[in-house]
Amino acid sequence: MSGTAAIRAAALVTMTALATACQPSPEEDTGASTRSWAAPPTASATAPAPTATASPSPVTAANTAAVCAEVDKLIIAKSKEIAADSAAATRRDLTPEQINDQVKANLADLADDVRRQAARAQDPEIKALVTDAARRIDVGAKSSAPVTWLSASFVEIPQRLARECRA
Repeated sequence: MSGTAAIRAAALVTMTALATACQPSPEEDTGASTRSWAAPPTASATAPAPTATASPSPVTAANTAAVCAEVDKLIIAKSKEIAADSAAATRRDLTPEQINDQVKANLADLADDVRRQAARAQDPEIKALVTDAARRIDVGAKSSAPVTWLSASFVEIPQRLARECRA
C-alpha cells in the first residue's frame, strides 16, 4: 500500500471510529443496556457487572451533572479535532508514523482533561467512572496503533459515559 493510500485508510478509520463513538447504541435507545466496558461475556463468565446502588446527594447530583456534561464536551471536541486532523493528513504528506504521533498526542491531552474532571467529581462512583475513562484513553495514547485502538476501544468510552455518568 502506498503512503498516500495508508494515510487515507488511517484517516477513514479514525473518522469512522469517532463518528461511531458519538452515536447512541441500540441499548441506549431502548434504555435496556447493562453492558460494561469488559469484553462480552463468555460461557465461563458468570459474575454480573457491578451496578450503582446508592443515590447521590443533591449536592453531588449537581456536581455529577456538571462533571458529566464537561466530559461529554471534552470528548466531542477532541473527537472533532482528531477527525479534522486525520482529514487534513490526507491533504498533506504525513507519514503513518506522523499520524499516529498526532493521534497519540490528542488522546494524551484528552486523557489529562478527563482526569481533571474526575478530580472535580464529588460522587465516588462518578469519580471512579470518569477516572477509568481517562485510564482507558491513556491506553490509546500509549498504543502502538492508536488509529486501530480508536475503532476497537474508544467507541465504548462515550457510550458507557452516556449510560452511567448521569445525576
